Amino acid sequence: MHIVQMLPTISYGDAVSNDALALDQILKNQWHTTSIIAENIGKNISTKLAQRYTDSYEPDKNDLLIYHLSTGTKLNTVIKRYNCKKIMIYHNITPMHFFSDYNPDLAELCRVGREEARQLKDTFDYVLADSEYNKSELLEMGYTCPIDVLPILIPFEDYEMKPDNLVLKRYKDDGFTNILFVGRIAPNKKQEDIITSFYHYQKNYNSKSRLFIVGSSNGMDRYYNRLKEYTEKLGVENVEFLGHIKFNAILAYYKLADIFLCLSEHEGFCVPLVEAMNFNIPIVAYHSSAIKETLGGSGFLLEDKNPLEVAGVLNKVAVDDELKRTLVENEKERLKDFDNQRIGKMFLDYLNKFLKGEINEKNSIN
Repeated sequence: MHIVQMLPTISYGDAVSNDALALDQILKNQWHTTSIIAENIGKNISTKLAQRYTDSYEPDKNDLLIYHLSTGTKLNTVIKRYNCKKIMIYHNITPMHFFSDYNPDLAELCRVGREEARQLKDTFDYVLADSEYNKSELLEMGYTCPIDVLPILIPFEDYEMKPDNLVLKRYKDDGFTNILFVGRIAPNKKQEDIITSFYHYQKNYNSKSRLFIVGSSNGMDRYYNRLKEYTEKLGVENVEFLGHIKFNAILAYYKLADIFLCLSEHEGFCVPLVEAMNFNIPIVAYHSSAIKETLGGSGFLLEDKNPLEVAGVLNKVAVDDELKRTLVENEKERLKDFDNQRIGKMFLDYLNKFLKGEINEKNSIN
């Protein structure tokens, strides 16, 4: 059987692409013949790894198609006509209202994507969702096919690369407390709430503190400019917008971080939380969407993000060594649940049961 993965865009560095590439390797290791097809292919992706989608593409009826749904795309329409077994991996689509004031085109793409997701409810034989949160969305959309939960495969071996030494030298051991957030500049990530909370932390508890905001602002220029203006208006110091940076530089900022702060209001999984666990960084995060599920009992979970209260929590974590140790130890334990071999085995178990006809609405594994 030939197994085809299909997705709108594939490029090193984003969670959906990394997931598809990791699954492809697992399938190859099981002696499956595979291919990846995408509408858009990053410059750093070899043609041996992925081929560009064309309108003439038609899978063989004996193929298995694994479709990654994460946005609005023409693929959401064409996939309906394919006459083969189809599995969807649902990565979630951000609700349009987050983007309406900043990028109407992206807001419309998200609106269309969510509507197309609803229209696909009878298209797939089986669905794997990144989280229970994502699974619940599909059930609300009316999906009746079997749905199981499979966390994203995270390439932990990549984090063993040498971090950017110039970045480390610039900041290391300078006595500052470093607060970090990693994630694209986007309204659903609520970087303004991070900045506000950091302002109160810096003002009330620790003037020798710094905030690193790592992530691309591509397509979010208006939101990014408002964040910069807001930062200046507050008068908060040492807020560094680092933008889209090389991977070894990201590793350096993880190495430098004392606390990882996430106040996002919409996440289907949130890979940076797991990355922070991997670097033994105590996490403070707001309880929204899939955040609590990804933390799995680890981290410091906020039920409210009043900036004064968040600032107090940041200070408590920064100065209380016992609390910090507890948070990190709990995160280490949670990190085991995302072990690549464990997730890879889950994927193969799901796949094999599906191919054997052992999964249906009544005996879906989760």
